[in-house]
Amino acid sequence: MTEQNITIEPATLELLDALLKLEKQCFATDRLSRRSMRRFLASDQSVFLAALENGQCVGYLLIIFHRGTRLARLYSIAVGPMWQGRGIARKLMMSGEAEAQHRGALYMRLEVNNLNERAISLYESLGFIKFKLLHDYYDDHSDALRMQKRIRYHDRNFVHTPMPWYQQSTAFTCGPAALMMAIAGLTPEYRPGLTEELQIWREATTIFMTSGHGGCHPLGLALAAKRRGCHAEVWINQRQPLFVDGVRSEDKKAIIENVHNDFVEQAKAAGIVVHYQNIDQATLTRACDTGAIPIVLISTYRMDRKKAPHWVAMSGYDEQCLYVHDPDPDEKNQDLIDCQYLPIALEDFESMSSFGSNRLRTAIIISSGEAV
Repeated sequence: MTEQNITIEPATLELLDALLKLEKQCFATDRLSRRSMRRFLASDQSVFLAALENGQCVGYLLIIFHRGTRLARLYSIAVGPMWQGRGIARKLMMSGEAEAQHRGALYMRLEVNNLNERAISLYESLGFIKFKLLHDYYDDHSDALRMQKRIRYHDRNFVHTPMPWYQQSTAFTCGPAALMMAIAGLTPEYRPGLTEELQIWREATTIFMTSGHGGCHPLGLALAAKRRGCHAEVWINQRQPLFVDGVRSEDKKAIIENVHNDFVEQAKAAGIVVHYQNIDQATLTRACDTGAIPIVLISTYRMDRKKAPHWVAMSGYDEQCLYVHDPDPDEKNQDLIDCQYLPIALEDFESMSSFGSNRLRTAIIISSGEAV
């Protein structure tokens, strides 16, 4: 018999005893209890699939979803010993991934024993990338590999301006990296590089920020774009000095305020249009339609649980997501392709594009011609 005899169906409470039998056959430790199984079977925050052969449960897959995120986690997968080697696990994984996509997940994550070469090989063949080793993860003190796969990608048929991806060289130059990507997308002969990255930072920096070196002010980036032959239009939803609410030192606040006021005067003198209002998704997508490239300030909280301001370049959109080029991989071993056309669900964008206690929203639309 082959996997063609196997059907994948939603698991039900009627299969509880069969699922528990599989659990005992497949795992010596870290087993799901009857109570946990019952809870997951009834939960709307999980996908519980069963592999059936002539009505007999021969395998299962459990995926859980975390509220407030677009992450699906493979919590457990099992195939009975007598049915292994027939492609059932692959079929369960593919069905689970399809269901996770249907539920709106953008990423799928799992943990696997780092000595389980057979499972690791399966996950790698399905496109999962290793990105972290977790020591003493299981009940028997063995280690686990954490693996992740992006399960939603940008459809290149949707509107976007192609641009190269550039990785920021320091912890504080996301603004210059995002701007260089935008300029390179608009001006093919433009060449991003470390010297240029640091020069733009010197032109646009706020000097200080929440801690350490300051990031870049939207007006500073707009001025830098204009000096390089691009048109820049800015949206800021407040008029007071930016980025001071997270700074404790009064001396540092005074310097940031001085820099802010100077950028305001420079922008006026340069004729840069500044809209003191929220930028909405319609404005961003309309800019993409015209071939312009928005640079948007986001909070990284949903990505790394750190409330840090971070500049990204918007690389397109479709009916469900905005896509961005993120200049800062969040893991050392992250596949760099996953930093390009990074999906942000439309309904998540409002919270991600708001930073700090003052709920700052700001963006710059970069174009090669007149105002968009």
